[in-house]
Amino acid sequence: MTTIGEAISRVRNTLKAVKEDPFLTDRTIYYSLLKYAQTLIKREDNQFKLMKISSIFSVLPYIEMIDVDKVDAGCIGVFSGCYFKRSKEKLPTILDGTFGPIIRTVSSIDGSIEMYRTDPGTWVSMTKTTTWKYNRNFYFWYLDGYIFAPNIDWDAIRMEAIFEGKLDTCTTVECGIKQDQQFALPEYLFSEVEQFVIKELTMSLSVPSDGADDSQNTLR
Repeated sequence: MTTIGEAISRVRNTLKAVKEDPFLTDRTIYYSLLKYAQTLIKREDNQFKLMKISSIFSVLPYIEMIDVDKVDAGCIGVFSGCYFKRSKEKLPTILDGTFGPIIRTVSSIDGSIEMYRTDPGTWVSMTKTTTWKYNRNFYFWYLDGYIFAPNIDWDAIRMEAIFEGKLDTCTTVECGIKQDQQFALPEYLFSEVEQFVIKELTMSLSVPSDGADDSQNTLR
């Protein structure tokens, strides 16, 4: 898989703009790549292609869980004896696909027990069926940035998802590490993303100068 640094270099080489334009920073190229990558990933989610490509998913190996009230979990009218866990902290923003946040798996931290995705209303309905007492599956739902799970005793869970990327302000060393990270995009989509980015940045580079002090160009 292509790294972030390699993806940026490919765009620069195509534009032949390694040194030509001081306004074309790595950050600008990366955000453009990320924007179109996420757009195409959403499209692919609609075509049920993503779940087979493990390399594009990021892993949160230890999400601490705490006890919460059933109202906080979004469950009204559940029978007594139910209890709920919720991730202690809000999760990083998950990229939305056709069917909501793109989550590949949620499981026990060793990955041996996989949980099934649902929503509070569906889960409540399941608990009222005559066959519920035979159901040994574990369930979760994603609500307001948190993961909720009924009737588990685990202190933590593991999660694979596609998180919205962000290039933070950082030192040179940290940025170098960032650029060594994998660019979470299926290889077969990269050429298409690159075409969109080249088109967008080429238009940006074509904006005429305002004069001697081009830094004041409001379109830059």
